[in-house]
Amino acid sequence: MSTTVTSPVSTRLQALAAMGTLLERLEHLPRGASPEQYRDVVHKVQALLADAEPGLALEALLSTLPATTELYENLHYTQAGLCRSPLDASLAAELAARASLQKSARVC
Repeated sequence: MSTTVTSPVSTRLQALAAMGTLLERLEHLPRGASPEQYRDVVHKVQALLADAEPGLALEALLSTLPATTELYENLHYTQAGLCRSPLDASLAAELAARASLQKSARVC
């Protein structure tokens, strides 16, 4: 007989998961809510993120909710920048910008 080991997930993290899931739905159905409703959901997710304890459970949750992850990055930008953004996309954007600047410098 095997036993499954589970760790308790805090009530706050459960609330964050629920609100984050709602935010994902609203992101995929842009006309599914009024601007006020969307803004209320975003503010609730931000408040829950501000209270969330860092750790593996939060990391796992953020890895499944892109819109919530974007809010998390925005809330922590001054400390960590866009640390959760894919490095490949960031690097590609920087290389494209650099090439564009070099090209415009040659034209002038």
